[in-house]
Amino acid sequence: MDMRYDADGSIVRQPENRRVYVDLMIKTLWMSMLITFLCFLLGYPVAFLLASLPMRTSSLLMMLVLLPFWTSLLVRTTTWIAILQSQGILNNMLVALGFIDDQSRLQMIYNEIGTIVAMTHILLPFMILPLYSVMKSISPTYMRAARSMGATGYTAFRRVYFPQTLPGIGAGAILVFILAIGYYITPALVGGESGRFITNFIAYHMQVSLNWGLAAAIASLLLGLVIALYLIYNRLVGSDNLKLG
Repeated sequence: MDMRYDADGSIVRQPENRRVYVDLMIKTLWMSMLITFLCFLLGYPVAFLLASLPMRTSSLLMMLVLLPFWTSLLVRTTTWIAILQSQGILNNMLVALGFIDDQSRLQMIYNEIGTIVAMTHILLPFMILPLYSVMKSISPTYMRAARSMGATGYTAFRRVYFPQTLPGIGAGAILVFILAIGYYITPALVGGESGRFITNFIAYHMQVSLNWGLAAAIASLLLGLVIALYLIYNRLVGSDNLKLG
């Protein structure tokens, strides 16, 4: 990455103001990890609620979790444009409620915020489903036994319930992270200049500049990075502890 041929045919680095791909790769990794973490924060309580409710009620709520799969990805992404833009729904609500004035509308689209919000919404079901499948298999008698032995509700959750959900957390995190790092449609629509991923430039070199060699090189590095991260996870946690339901 960030290499080129000079006039003599030698491979040299780009000037500092044109070394963009390394920074883009780092930003793509950071934003993918942040999206994965946000999906965990939002998805864990939802999965816990679904697993704790009676089957009839949880089945009805599960339909709301699966509803995004029945809607076009393009529709979901463009909806966030209508919500987050300066004259959009969210800014109009904040102005109407008096939290901000009309001249201080928040810029939440065509930047990193737009990419993170839209992709967290799109990938959230991929975190909820593995968590729910694992939580549903945990018997509630474990928590009651811990409480009967003197543990508080928080201690019983932290030392008894939460460790049993780690396989679901690992499965959901890997699934969301790999999907996030390879996304390019959503960042292209809502990310603007600062919210685009390295995959957007792979698509650019494949379709516009026709520099297929550079696109293949970046894609190969991205694939190698994902494989390396998975091997690290397999070494630390173990793929045998991965449960997708």
